[in-house]
Amino acid sequence: MTVETDGGDPTVTAATAAPDAATDAEEALIEEGEIAGDYLEQLLDVLDFDGDIDLDVEGDRAVVSIDGGKDLAKLVGRRGEVLDALQELTRLAVQQTTGVRSRLMLDVAGWRANRRSELSALGTEAAKRVLETGEREALAPMTPFERKIVHDAVAALDGVVSESEGVEPNRRVVVLPA
Repeated sequence: MTVETDGGDPTVTAATAAPDAATDAEEALIEEGEIAGDYLEQLLDVLDFDGDIDLDVEGDRAVVSIDGGKDLAKLVGRRGEVLDALQELTRLAVQQTTGVRSRLMLDVAGWRANRRSELSALGTEAAKRVLETGEREALAPMTPFERKIVHDAVAALDGVVSESEGVEPNRRVVVLPA
């Protein structure tokens, strides 16, 4: 930007840099995590559960983890059902504050991280069996989160593909020769 002074000499002023979209997106995700952390902290207080809340950003989503308390398994439930519900409630709390739908991921007591490892191994093993036999293999029904992990594991191997078939809640991954 050029501005003339009283003497007629042009003087250059420092223009503010245009906001960087990536920085803005990361700041929005950090804000989501902080809002979610506050919400979950209040929930833990109401339930009288101990737990440490960790906030992070992975890719294009905020990640919130609760670790360290002996009662946290109750927040996971059978096959992660309570965790899924709690994640949805936390997303709604973030949306109520920001006005934007959140894609936040919640993990409690490392359950999702452990499940991700198990499912990745399951997908790799199924893919290897399909490579050996040439026969398609249908896996047990899974949630969308679980199917995504299996699809990613299968995609890492050449010679096999995967697809989902069926209708929720019985939708499953099928591994096929390529």
